[in-house]
Amino acid sequence: MKSTAVLLAALSLAVAGQASVAAASDHLTDVDWLKANRCRGLAAGFGVNDASSLDTLIKAEGRNRQEIVYAKGQEEQTRGKRDAAKTDGKDRYEAELNGYCTAFLGGKSTASAR
Repeated sequence: MKSTAVLLAALSLAVAGQASVAAASDHLTDVDWLKANRCRGLAAGFGVNDASSLDTLIKAEGRNRQEIVYAKGQEEQTRGKRDAAKTDGKDRYEAELNGYCTAFLGGKSTASAR
C-alpha cells in the first residue's frame, strides 16, 4: 500500500513536470490539450471554484484543433467529471487533480480551492 502511494506520488511529479513544460511553450500538443480537458472535468466533478485559467486555456487552444481531437476533448471532460463522482478510486482522481492538473490550473493548489 505504501509503495503504491510512493509510486503514485512519483508518477504525479513526473507528469506535472511534463505539463509544466507543455504549458510554458507557445501551444499545447493535442495530448496535452486532452489532458487539460480531463483536468477540467475532474475540477468540475470535485467542485473546484476557480478553474477560469483552465477554461481560458482550453478555449484558446481548442480553436485550431481538428474536429476529432475537439470531440475527444469533450469526451475527456465528461469522463473526468464522471470519474470524480465515483466513490472507488477517489484518492487516485484527487491525486491526479492535485498532480499534473495544477500546471493547467495556473499552479494553484486545487485542494484548498475545493
